[in-house]
Order: sequence, then C-alpha cells, then structure tokens
Amino acid sequence: MEQNELQKLVENISLQCFNKPFQHQALFNPRLRTTGGRYLLHSHNIELNPKYYEAFGEEELILIIKHELCHYHLHLEGKGYRHRDRDFRELLLQVGAPRYCRHLPHQKNQAQRKFYMYACLQCGLTYQRKKRMDLQRYVCGKCTGRLKMIENILEKWC
Repeated sequence: MEQNELQKLVENISLQCFNKPFQHQALFNPRLRTTGGRYLLHSHNIELNPKYYEAFGEEELILIIKHELCHYHLHLEGKGYRHRDRDFRELLLQVGAPRYCRHLPHQKNQAQRKFYMYACLQCGLTYQRKKRMDLQRYVCGKCTGRLKMIENILEKWC
C-alpha cells in the first residue's frame, strides 16, 4: 500500500465510521516497533506501523486506523482522548475498534524473559527476580540472612 492509498483509506474510514472528515496526514512510519500506530497531538497526524499491514493484512490495519481516529476526533473536540478516559472507551465500542493492537509474530519469540531464583540460607524463603542481584550487597528481607542463587529460569510470557 502506498502513501496516497493510505491517506484515502483513513479519510474514507473517518467519514464512514465517525461522520467527520480527516483533514491531516496519515503516513507509514517504519521506525515504530511496539505499537500499531500513534496519533501526534501537535501536528494531528497519524503514523501507522507498516509491519502490521504486512503481517496481518488490511483488516488489522483498519482496526488500528479506527483506534487512532478515536484519539484524533476526541482530541480535536476537547474530550477525553487518552486510553483511560471514558469518552475514549465508549467511542472505541461504538466504532468497533480495539483498545490495544495484537502482538507481531516476531515479538512472541522475543517475549522470553530470564528470571533468577534466590533462596535465603537461613529461613529458606525463595525470591524470583527479573534482574540479577548482588549477593554481597543484598540480604533476605524477612530474616536478614544470606542469599544464594538457585537457578536461571526462562519463562514465556505469550
């Protein structure tokens, strides 16, 4: 999909779903990594992640456009445009847009996290941490006993 096709698609969705014109720019931004799109408050432009179009097709792109148009129209009207605002959540339901976008397929493989297990030598309490701890510096929070690393664990989030 090219830039002018994307612009026409966003304008058509805005008129069909919101009955309001989209009067700014919609463009692909390949630098986006963790989000399907974003609405820019100062310029009122919408940037979309082309990786979502490549991975899931036009249907997912339309859902992301609807989501960003909710931000766009509510912000221009002076209503609550943030994810936590009631106006935003109600408008999402009206137009059938998701609150968050799906994960890209390659993100599932990167979703493996390493966890560290520690145990207190005195009371036996176990700790699970995402970051490695300096055993010379930290002690057990329950009994101030010395800690020992048990093992490294890989755990999948998705």
